[in-house]
Amino acid sequence: MDKFTSLTGVAAPLPLRNIDTDMIIPKQFLKTIKRTGLGKSLFFEMRFDNDGNELPEFVLNKPAYRKAQILVTGENFGCGSSREHAPWALLDFGIRCVIATDFADIFYNNCFQNGILPIKLPQEQVDKLMDDAQRGANATLTIDLEAQTIKGPDGGEIKFEVDPFRKHCLLNGLDNIGLTLEKESKIAAYEKTASEQRPWL
Repeated sequence: MDKFTSLTGVAAPLPLRNIDTDMIIPKQFLKTIKRTGLGKSLFFEMRFDNDGNELPEFVLNKPAYRKAQILVTGENFGCGSSREHAPWALLDFGIRCVIATDFADIFYNNCFQNGILPIKLPQEQVDKLMDDAQRGANATLTIDLEAQTIKGPDGGEIKFEVDPFRKHCLLNGLDNIGLTLEKESKIAAYEKTASEQRPWL
């Protein structure tokens, strides 16, 4: 998993509540178990018409937001079914941070496991960042995970909270497998001892 330390990028405004995982990545794209290639189908039914043509009014189809790395959105983001493809699609598109007042629990946890930083903020702060994000090509935010700050295009700063353990994992690029591999030498030593003491196992 890629480390998340700091990020400076364009923030796209998506002021919708209750965006569920089927809106993020529709069910017809869940056949793959690969984490790559899903970005083109992110928000598929909002980005494209029935013939596969881009809908120019959708934010990620606008020239200023095509390379957005941050998404500022409404409450209860990621609700619905528990599909890990949702953060995979966001990440493959290039989104490394999602900011909202709250998230569905499973989606929230899946973000941390895939190198995406989900940030919960009070509504008034989300509204401020949403306003910043609506500046188009000038909608640049800087997120510093170590300092737990968000700096807007006008130089204003917002502090955010994050669980210390999850912060450690993101800063060091550790998912569950990475955390296990940190203990690889101890696991190998245990297995060697166990094999010597109980060779019949």
